[in-house]
Amino acid sequence: MNDTIDMDAAWTAFEARDRSADGRFIVAVRTTGIYCKPSCPARHPRRENVTFYTDPVRARAAGFRACLRCRPDEEGRDRIAVARAIALMEAAENTPGLEALAAAVGYAPHHFHRLFKRATGITPAAYARALKAERAAAALSDGATITQAIYDAGYSAPSRFYAHGAPRLGMTPSAWARGGAGVTIRWTLAPTSLGPVLIAATERGICRIAFDTDGDSLRARFPAAKIVPGDEALGALAAEVVSIVESPGRDHDLPLDVRGTAFQEAIWKALRTIPPGETRSYAELAALAGRPGAVRAAGTACGANHLPVLIPCHRVTRTGGAIGGYAFGHERKLMLLDRERDQAG
Repeated sequence: MNDTIDMDAAWTAFEARDRSADGRFIVAVRTTGIYCKPSCPARHPRRENVTFYTDPVRARAAGFRACLRCRPDEEGRDRIAVARAIALMEAAENTPGLEALAAAVGYAPHHFHRLFKRATGITPAAYARALKAERAAAALSDGATITQAIYDAGYSAPSRFYAHGAPRLGMTPSAWARGGAGVTIRWTLAPTSLGPVLIAATERGICRIAFDTDGDSLRARFPAAKIVPGDEALGALAAEVVSIVESPGRDHDLPLDVRGTAFQEAIWKALRTIPPGETRSYAELAALAGRPGAVRAAGTACGANHLPVLIPCHRVTRTGGAIGGYAFGHERKLMLLDRERDQAG
């Protein structure tokens, strides 16, 4: 047993056969001498006969053997395969297709497609499209022409970029390159019990939420954009954001306009899978996003999150349970978590 594991949360995940818990801990059953993944489909033992370990190595050291049904030792192999595939895509000038990726990591294509999506929340093809859009955005920011950026990013034709890449930028590529030229961003400040919060949105959706700031931060990021006071439509969105700040555990379907690298978006997607009131370490978050070795990068991606509360980076702590950093202060982070736990209870 390991003191860093929340035993009640682990048992709840095991009872629910929660696939998102696979890789975070191992379930060992004393009456059978077997250890399993949390999602194991086998009949559940009594709780008093269960011990939790952080990984299979510790379970084997305690005398347990791997379950032949759920094959818990393969969980680590699967995560390594996904991480290798992501590294191959990021290193390749032309992104490999599914069959080539699967062959490179030693899996059948259909099986690898399924485990990649389970680990990252998106398919290999979607990850590849995000990676191309990221490269195009970087080239545009560096001053490349639109056509040059499109081909340098790996698109076979401009039409492919405008169909798949341009929507990910949240604005036209020329506007992105010119610091938001031609884009209108509306903003407002709304009072909450955690202090005034800035809420800003483009035509596509909410693009910025921040405490302790004002419209100057928007002008710094998009110096050429038209930054204007909010209208009635933004007021309605702002009211929804305020209600979520006051009740951060509730679901929402607010329109969002977020821009990030493929890795950042995978981390932000993983953040939204963490149940309200619960926390995950940066290492666990990186594993959820399919990049188990990218712990520091996961922390950086949390810091780049422009939509706190809606994308709940406050649910991430340091290994061992320390509260960790938060852009808007430890006190707000603790208050958000306390509110979620109160609502869940």
